[in-house]
This record gives sequence, C-alpha cells and structure tokens, in this order.
Amino acid sequence: MNLRNIDLNLLVVLDALLAECHVTRAGARLGLSQPATSNALERLRQLLGDPILERTPQGMRPTPRAEALRPRLREILDSVAHLVRAARPDLATLEQTIRLSIVDYGVELLVGPLYRALRSTAPGLDLAVLPWTGADRALDALAEGAIHLAVSVVAPGAGTLRWHSLMREEYVVVMRKGHPAARGFSLDRWLAYPHVVVSGRGETAGALDAALAERGHARRVAVVVPSFLAVPGLLVDSDLIALLPTRALATTSARAALVTRAPPIAVPGFEVGLAWHTRRDDDLATAHVREHITRIVASLPAHSRPARQARTRQPSGARYPA
Repeated sequence: MNLRNIDLNLLVVLDALLAECHVTRAGARLGLSQPATSNALERLRQLLGDPILERTPQGMRPTPRAEALRPRLREILDSVAHLVRAARPDLATLEQTIRLSIVDYGVELLVGPLYRALRSTAPGLDLAVLPWTGADRALDALAEGAIHLAVSVVAPGAGTLRWHSLMREEYVVVMRKGHPAARGFSLDRWLAYPHVVVSGRGETAGALDAALAERGHARRVAVVVPSFLAVPGLLVDSDLIALLPTRALATTSARAALVTRAPPIAVPGFEVGLAWHTRRDDDLATAHVREHITRIVASLPAHSRPARQARTRQPSGARYPA
C-alpha cells in the first residue's frame, strides 16, 4: 500500500470516532463540522473495508474489527506525537547555547534580565555573548552562522537577514557635575573642552566632525575608547565631554555624578534592532530568546521609547558618530 495515497489525518478522526462513538461529538472534539466528520467516516469505511461504527440498541458502537484496531492506532498516534516533540522539543527540556552579539552598552541592559527570564521559562538555554566588534562584523557573523542573534545598530538589507526594530536612541552630551561647560551650555562652550569618543577602529573623526566642519568648527578629540561602557568613568573626574546614547547611562554607577545636555547642533539618532538569519526563523530556542529580548526592551524606561516594529528592509545607514 502506498502511503502517499492515504490521508493520514483520517487516523486522527478514527481515534476520535472510536473514543466518542458519536459523529457529532467526535467532530466537536477535533474542531470539525458534523458533515466533515461524516465525510471522513465514509472515507474510513472505504479505506478499511469496514463500517467502523454500527448501530445497536444502546447506540453506536465500534465494530469488532475497529475495536481490535484501537490499541495499535493509539500506539501509532502516540509515536507520531513523540516524533514531533523530539523534532521540536518543549522549552522546559530544551538544551541549547544561544550565541549573541550585543552592542556594548546593551549587555548590561539585556543580559541580566534575559538570563532571569530564561531560568523560569527555558532553564536549559545558555547564553554566550561575544565581544562587540561593530555592527558590520555582527551581521557577517549572522550570515556565517557563527551567532544566532545580534542586537545591532545597522538594519540588514532584504535577503537572508531579518530585522526587528527594538528602540529608538537619541544622543545627549554628558559631562561631570560642576563642569565649566554645563552652565550656559552652548556650541562654543561644548567645543572649548576636550572630547572622548567611542570607536571600535580607533577613529578620531567621523560624521559629527564633518558636520562641524561644514559650520566652520572643529573639536579636539583627546581620548578614543572602543566601548561606551568605558566613558562614564573617564568623565567623572575630568573636563572631558562625551556624546552618548541615552541608554548608555542607564546602568552606570557613575550616573549620579554626571549631567546631560541636549547637543548644541542636530545629531541624528539611530535605531537599535534585533537581527537574525532566516535559517533561524523556525528555531524554537532562538525565537524564544528573541521574544524575551523584545519584552525586556519594551519594559525599559520611556526616555528612549521602543520604535515601531519593523520588518526585513534596506539598510538604514544609522551608525554611531565617531
């Protein structure tokens, strides 16, 4: 017998008919209409060459042949269910390591809450957070399969990478309390003091410096560091000034010693989003971690509200200014 010619869904209907001994109740159990269930019963009769159910003074009863099939039928359906569970295991029993690349200041915002959430929902999932080496490298790692997820700042183009926007970031000028530039803050006072900038490539100039040059201005970059996490400690006991995303200050212990000002010239913000490869679309563990990251970001303070949910799209070009 060629299984391709058999609708195996009929076995599920047969199991319900033998359990209920009633066409309408069997249909309700499966979410089928009475006519659809009757049609399935007729097809089963033709397939098996047996009435399946017959009328008796006590109501419908399985035929002897159908009754004899029942234990084996239950065993087959249980085996199929076990096969499906093995292929797509339950979160409670899933054991897997999820490898992530997270924009540096996002590590402190996300990893602790994410770990705590997974302990109660998927305790067998472990997290491996790779050092942040830039958005381009993170997206390359996704394409190569080296990581499962990236919390990144550059939206991938349409194709093999997905993008879900998490939040909109804006920049603020940050300096220590009592800094001479804080009182009467202006463009001139901002540029009168040395700056610390963040660049994973050690660059001392970028888009912001180009914008200043167009206005006939320049700034002195006194310190370049590879991570936003290093900046607050540099500011608290110096006259350095930095331009930081608002969320970069959310977890620093130095926050109470710092003050912020709006940039004296327009500085475009950027979106932080979640990226993954299409090959991970149906991976249960990756999807579960994506869901929790999205929830965690949505629960963060509203000073940088989550942006609209996005879709796979063309590159935005949004990057941190150097």
